[in-house]
Amino acid sequence: MPHPYVLLSAAVSLDGYLDDTGPDRLLLSSPADFDRVDEVRASVDAILVGAGTIRADNPRLLVNSPERRAARVAAGNPEYPLKVTVSGSGELDPTAKFWHTGGEKIVYTTEEGAGRVRGVGLTAEVVPLVSQGGELDWRLLLEHLYDVRGVRRLMVEGGGQIHTQLLRQGLADELQLVLAPLFVGDPDAPRLFGPGVYQRGRLRLVETRPIGDVVLIRYEPTAPGTGSLPSAADRHWLARACELAALCPPSETAFSVGAVVVAADGTELARGYSREGDPVVHAEEAALAKIGPGDVRLASATVYSSLEPCARRASRPVPCARLILEAGVRRVVTAWREPETFVAGADGSGVLVGAGAEVVLLPEFEELAKVPNRHLLR
Repeated sequence: MPHPYVLLSAAVSLDGYLDDTGPDRLLLSSPADFDRVDEVRASVDAILVGAGTIRADNPRLLVNSPERRAARVAAGNPEYPLKVTVSGSGELDPTAKFWHTGGEKIVYTTEEGAGRVRGVGLTAEVVPLVSQGGELDWRLLLEHLYDVRGVRRLMVEGGGQIHTQLLRQGLADELQLVLAPLFVGDPDAPRLFGPGVYQRGRLRLVETRPIGDVVLIRYEPTAPGTGSLPSAADRHWLARACELAALCPPSETAFSVGAVVVAADGTELARGYSREGDPVVHAEEAALAKIGPGDVRLASATVYSSLEPCARRASRPVPCARLILEAGVRRVVTAWREPETFVAGADGSGVLVGAGAEVVLLPEFEELAKVPNRHLLR
């Protein structure tokens, strides 16, 4: 199911701490960076923080610039982004600034916690999504924000536990990290990321930028998801596959398709597109042909294709679904099921699943995959 673009935002000391253990909040950002954060807030639909962050920092989470608020309204958006928090207990301070500034608020909590939130008279939507054991289904929360509240970009400002959970589950699309030139050195102080098993692979460096005496570093995850659970990186790579489809030479008798093959650690192994150097080659075929057949990384790789791999074709004896299986790949992410424009009863996904492969369909990319094929869909 679709969910918002998730941007994690944090400022840390050089030794990785979010704060110290003193009674006052440790200010890590510079004034210039606070303005940058304000700009980012103005660009999103919602801002999320944990209940612990509300208790510890008492944030307002506002867009402070009148010009940016006016631009939001002119674009048809609320003056302030939706404010979101998560609380297993529902024990929230009704006097906190979070509740009395900005626009709409929403609380995700347990059934029991929902009663507590309503009992203190908070003006907020209350959604019981947290289990009584305190476990939150982050995918369900993100889907609710996307489907019910129309959130397309979500900024997550803390705390460290929430950042850790989203990264470990492969649900973060971007990490914006600000490094402050100081050390905390207190083992009892809160760190940005906790221990645990994280998504595989190195993150992709998107940008570094000095802002006063701090440095902004932006990263994107690269590692594919596992099994049938899509990750943020899956969306990144599928978007690249859809973009490749635009490179295909036009055809009245074949779809324009792009494909990317990515190793489990996030390394791109190859990419290809339909009719790339050959009038009848398919995208998956073009990409796989660039990888040595004995490459051991294929067994745990993912093929991203803007269109479901073909199960039958007239131009070659082996369809792409079979080529993928013969290469040893057992995971495919696609945007669009093949229509019956040229082949009746096509079911490449069925061929793949029947052979034990995982097929993940991300329908939010279907329209993008159709763009270079509009002339075939009239």
